Amino acid sequence: MLAVVGSYHDSSAPFIVTNKMSPKRKSASALHVNGAKKVKVYHRSHGTQPGNVLVLGQGEFGQLGLGEHIMDRTKPALLSLPEKMVQVVAGGMHTVCLSITGVVYTFGCNDEKALGRDTMIEGSEMTPEKVILNEKVIQVSAGDSHTAALTEEGDVYVWGNFRDSSGAIGLLDAFKATDVPTKVPLTETVVKVASGADHLVMLTMEGNLYTSGNAEQGQLGRVPEQFSYRGGRKGLDRLLIPQMVRTKTKVHFIDAFCGSYVTFAVSKDGHVFGFGLSNYHQLGTKSTNMHFAPMKPTSFKTTSKWVDFSGGQHHTVCLTSDGNVYSLGRKEYGRLGLGENAEDKSEPTAVSGIEPACAVTCGDTVSFAVTREGYAYAWGLGMNNQLSTGEDDKWSPVKMTGKQLENCAVLMVSSGGQHTVLLVKDKQES
Repeated sequence: MLAVVGSYHDSSAPFIVTNKMSPKRKSASALHVNGAKKVKVYHRSHGTQPGNVLVLGQGEFGQLGLGEHIMDRTKPALLSLPEKMVQVVAGGMHTVCLSITGVVYTFGCNDEKALGRDTMIEGSEMTPEKVILNEKVIQVSAGDSHTAALTEEGDVYVWGNFRDSSGAIGLLDAFKATDVPTKVPLTETVVKVASGADHLVMLTMEGNLYTSGNAEQGQLGRVPEQFSYRGGRKGLDRLLIPQMVRTKTKVHFIDAFCGSYVTFAVSKDGHVFGFGLSNYHQLGTKSTNMHFAPMKPTSFKTTSKWVDFSGGQHHTVCLTSDGNVYSLGRKEYGRLGLGENAEDKSEPTAVSGIEPACAVTCGDTVSFAVTREGYAYAWGLGMNNQLSTGEDDKWSPVKMTGKQLENCAVLMVSSGGQHTVLLVKDKQES
């Protein structure tokens, strides 16, 4: 649901950092500072192009960031921010923006501490404000009620809360929300974070996946079904303390993605792995069983190079390296983009009417694609005005429109439960 889409990157070089001593691209650069070894990391999915932020949809909890008196926007509206942004993420009912200087700004619902800052002053959650984190952040992700930030040295900070079918379960400690950025205890260097509705996936430089959060639908990929509800006899520590996802044979992962209740990962040799909820075949499985351990969905053929995945509540949109968009899962409200006569799909099915795309993303019941030429296409449920095309459902992709999109190239789109946020730049800028 909450993945971000953005500019196209070379999928053959997932971990990229430029060493100051050499122009060559490497997986990490080791810098010695005051005798201590520091590693700076970068992944192809990190946003690097600065731009302006546009918001639309429903914003009764402040997730539009436009103040206490603006609760909705049918067309993209410009958000006032103190600096250019390089990444935007829509959580369930909150929004996270990452600036060109590595500063995190948040706004929206803070009931579960997802903003990571004090909102005691009435109305302060309705406008963007800084999160105090004394390290440079290079990537952010957000779920229904949690936020994660990855620093340039490969550390992960989190705040907010995870929830399951019975309520809040805590974030790092059982039944305790985390109200300020707190470092995740990991010994490996992280190069990417991804958030589902209530789970977090961390990809490390060593090619491993670590997960934490709700395990009820199998989305952690490491907790057997009998222990998936609150960790069974071992309790919530089994879920909240990040642990490695293990496969039958050693796999080196180069990318990871989340849907609301699913996780996808791509290995170095191009194989797609998935685990989690597949009640509408959104994992690409023939059955509707949940999968509590990594498996290779046979529908994702290795003849295609899969470079991006995003999932809503019950559907998945994915992208190949040649720019073709595919969808699978539940058809209602047009979220698959396959036309009004479409049926549920158990395997990736080509979405037509879009020029070559650079990335894809989903909200709960909506889908988006950004093209290599800088246009955004949207389809799915129109009721919340997340598509910029009115309240009618769109069963096929339509180009997003609005005055603020004129003469702009779209760099990135993210969509939550009721709102959408875009990162754009003037086409005249080099």
